Amino acid sequence: MSTADDVLEAPAAPRAATVARLQRPLIPVASVSVVIPAKNVAAYVGETIASALAQDEVTEVIVVDDDSTDDTIAIVRAVSDPRLRLMTNDSAGVSSARNLGARHASGDWLIFLDADDRLRPGAVAALLAAARRAPRAVLVYGDYNTIDSEGRQIGRRELLKGRRKPSGDVLARLAAGNFIVNGGIALTRAEAFRAIGGFDTSLRYCEDWHCWCRLAAIGEFAFAPKLLLDYRVHTANTMNAAMRTPHDFFPAVERIFDDGLILARLPERAAAGLRQSAEIHLVTYSAMQAIRFRRYRDALAYLAIVGRRSLKALPRSAIRVVFACFGI
Repeated sequence: MSTADDVLEAPAAPRAATVARLQRPLIPVASVSVVIPAKNVAAYVGETIASALAQDEVTEVIVVDDDSTDDTIAIVRAVSDPRLRLMTNDSAGVSSARNLGARHASGDWLIFLDADDRLRPGAVAALLAAARRAPRAVLVYGDYNTIDSEGRQIGRRELLKGRRKPSGDVLARLAAGNFIVNGGIALTRAEAFRAIGGFDTSLRYCEDWHCWCRLAAIGEFAFAPKLLLDYRVHTANTMNAAMRTPHDFFPAVERIFDDGLILARLPERAAAGLRQSAEIHLVTYSAMQAIRFRRYRDALAYLAIVGRRSLKALPRSAIRVVFACFGI
């Protein structure tokens, strides 16, 4: 087993030669490592592992246990598959667990799958196919639907079939708001992930958004318009805990717009406007989550915050909140 001492160290910026190498076309091979951070997820981790091992293109599944006190480790050890590895992280946190798994992963590509979510059949094949069509991409991503704690579908994102999300140079768009949302829908080049230093362990929330922005600063992204993940929404998982407010997420905004690697690649004099857009995006997200938990007064209060910051942005935010009412 490995421990939390084996983590990635985050450099200020990758070496120029590394960035140049990552920008050359890559012919992807079917070498994919799935990293699953886990803490007290005995109710779900078996299903999550099974969904990863069911992907023919997955060559390795690494579960990093973050000091569970339930039966999580026993459930992992009961799975008989040579592709499965178990590591321990000594309660160092989800970002540290992901970094540890990535450090020891052998795959050319990484997927960071939460231990209560599940990959849909054919998800990895679809991501690799998109990567072959975009050989310069350092990250390929798709879309997700939502399920409840019992695994029943509650989202209706199939109604958005055919919609396109950004590809190519996406940094400015991504800095304005995290459109990836969940690492389980993203295939990341391992070399690129290590080059930017992995996840920032100082961030409690939205650490993935910051990581995606750093990746977008050194390479292209590609979008695969498919539902690839069942994203479990329940009050136990981090981003959906009932008491989260926009202020919980604002430290990530501070970090993104204080990151030299990101700022160096943003259009000149664009940072202030993008930062305002990012803050509005997070307040809107909080309103959408409030709707899902039937906290309607909170949702209205968050929309009022959007209106005070930008009347122009309010209609779009309100539409997204209405969509949340219908699971979209």
